[in-house]
Amino acid sequence: MPISSDLVDELAILARYNLSTTQEGIKVHHTASPETIAAIKRLHEKDLVTQDDGGYLTALGIETAEHIQKALTILTSK
Repeated sequence: MPISSDLVDELAILARYNLSTTQEGIKVHHTASPETIAAIKRLHEKDLVTQDDGGYLTALGIETAEHIQKALTILTSK
C-alpha cells in the first residue's frame, strides 16, 4: 500500500496528540499550512477528531493514535 503525502500529513497530526490525557486537544489555526488544514479536516470527516479544526480525539481517534504512536516508537528505536 503506497503512503500518500495526504496520509503522511494525517499520521503526523495523530502522532502529536498526548495520549496520557483525554483533556488535551489540538487547535489548527488558519495560519497553518494548507496541507495541515486539509489533513485535520479529513481526520474530522473520518470521525477521528471532534472538530474540523482539531479538537479532541474521538474513541476511534484514540485507538488510531495509539497504534500510530506505537508503530513510530518501534520504527524509530535502535
